[in-house]
Amino acid sequence: MSSATAPTSRLHRSGALSTCATFLVAVGACLLIPSTALPQSFKSKDLAPAPQQPQTAPESLEARTRQLNQVFQDYWEDVLKHSPEMASSIGDKRYDDRLSDYSAEAYNDSLARGEAFIERLGAIDTTGMSDQEKLSKRLLVYDLVDQQESSVCDPWQTPVTQFYGIQVDLPMLAEMLTFTSSDDYDHYVARLNKVPAAMLQIGTDMMLGEQSGRTEPQYIMQKVLAQVNALASAKPEDTPFASPLQHFPASISAADRAQIRTAVLTAIRTQVQPAYAHFAKYLTAEYIPHARTQPGIWANTDGNACYAHLVDSFTTTQLTPDQVYQIGLADVARIQPQLLAVVHQLGYQDLRSLHESLVNNPKEHAQSGAQLMGLYQHYVSQMEAKLPDLATKIPKTPLKVVPMPAFGSADQVPADYQPGTPDGSRPGEIRVNTTDASKRLLTQVEAIAYHEGVPGHHLQISLAQELTGLPDFRRFESYDAFIEGWAFYSEQLGKEVGFYQDPYSEYGMLENQMWRAVRLVVDTGVHSRHWTRDQMVQYFHDHTAMDDITIQEEVDRYIAWPGQALAYDIGRLKILELRAEAQKALGKNFDLRTFHDEVLDSGALPMDILQQRVEAWIQQQQQKYAVQTKAQTASRRTTEGN
Repeated sequence: MSSATAPTSRLHRSGALSTCATFLVAVGACLLIPSTALPQSFKSKDLAPAPQQPQTAPESLEARTRQLNQVFQDYWEDVLKHSPEMASSIGDKRYDDRLSDYSAEAYNDSLARGEAFIERLGAIDTTGMSDQEKLSKRLLVYDLVDQQESSVCDPWQTPVTQFYGIQVDLPMLAEMLTFTSSDDYDHYVARLNKVPAAMLQIGTDMMLGEQSGRTEPQYIMQKVLAQVNALASAKPEDTPFASPLQHFPASISAADRAQIRTAVLTAIRTQVQPAYAHFAKYLTAEYIPHARTQPGIWANTDGNACYAHLVDSFTTTQLTPDQVYQIGLADVARIQPQLLAVVHQLGYQDLRSLHESLVNNPKEHAQSGAQLMGLYQHYVSQMEAKLPDLATKIPKTPLKVVPMPAFGSADQVPADYQPGTPDGSRPGEIRVNTTDASKRLLTQVEAIAYHEGVPGHHLQISLAQELTGLPDFRRFESYDAFIEGWAFYSEQLGKEVGFYQDPYSEYGMLENQMWRAVRLVVDTGVHSRHWTRDQMVQYFHDHTAMDDITIQEEVDRYIAWPGQALAYDIGRLKILELRAEAQKALGKNFDLRTFHDEVLDSGALPMDILQQRVEAWIQQQQQKYAVQTKAQTASRRTTEGN
């Protein structure tokens, strides 16, 4: 993330006490967050090294390289230590009994540690080091400066929406863990017992956010309240927290299984669910009544500055919200005639008539969740056979199609991707939202399968995690513009290898392009141009034939997650621009597979760095083919002379 000035709570102590009293009634306790000295503002992601310190900096290349690699290792260990859930999800079990510290002090401390890493990196001269070592330093500085700049949003003060936050992350954590021994279950119980303290920290953060003028919209938080109440009131054994009890490893005896079951269910009943119930009381009594009524983040304290940062961070560009809005309008205008051409080919006059037909045509809706999953599997399987035509490097990690966990799925996207583990203990998964399956149109399923699976997220993320010879943090980079831009770009690759045989699926591919272009307009519209939610919905209906359930989900997603949806089209447009540049420069020597290899071979990258690397690759290819041509010409002349 990024940040400008890293404020603490901008509150007087007395102001914090007044809201604390209400929170105390709901939850039974309250933490006061003291002011903390914070690092200076970082105005931009300056990737140049800081002034050297020759009196302490190692002079030899070997010593400097060793020092740089030590910073990389220390940084990654810091990430794992302070993000224990992430460590567990990638197979590192050292912190399996812990939860993250969600307090304001912890956030401020993370900024201070980040500033210290920036200073350490700035003191290292990379002259003479390898291209990848220089790139690793550049990327880590980029990440750390972005984290500093993010404090303009005070993100710790608005930590939950229906799409992310402790109330949905914790229930889904169990599915990302591996249970192979009794110790794994003991650590899991210890983790469950820490939920009340974590929920208290989140509530305190939100209380301070409310005092600072930073809240989520009321109706978004009503969705969160429904999620929280559902978990608080369910039978312990029916909650996602109990999912590890469904399958035990054979090595655990029947007696131990009974003890484990008792311990897990007791922790859920006596620790987890009361914490969720207390949190629900706080949301109902205090937070929601005082949350903002406007959907746009502009209504929050520093909302415009925060949104400008989020646009920069999610797109990894210097684009302003207005520039993104204009790009969106232009892309909508470009796609519109292509979309209408397919609509006319299908025999309809306009988008509205097609939409009405689709809504009333049972054949274009899923008949069941099982049928929906079967279609995703069909499209994944046929694309897997074509991957050698698109790239020379294929991931080892397998891919499965599974149903999306029922908890919270009513507010989620049609499908998403869950990465596997680098050690192969868990495959990558396309998780299909089967909630209200009969209301979901089938037109976009093929394109989404290529986006979430192959050649989209699964190919790119698995290849990144399988990279060798790079610092660990590089294998798990998550620049949205790259990751989502590649996945969105991958949708059209299905057309290039001969798929989308069903004209309705081809329509779905083009509608997906319109969908992502519309995002640029409505996201910036609501967060910088003060659009209403109704305006957002209407713009979707005016330019797509998407089903209403998806439109409602999407609109709420943009409101709850400002800027994130911009990454898709901005990233795709950049990859297409670079591909066109490479094709023009290389002509008949352009090889799509090697172009894709180049895009993917260093993991996720910011857009400006991707452009520099691809353009350097183009020059290398030109030089290689020039040498080959010169050699062939010389050989031909020699043959002719003989």
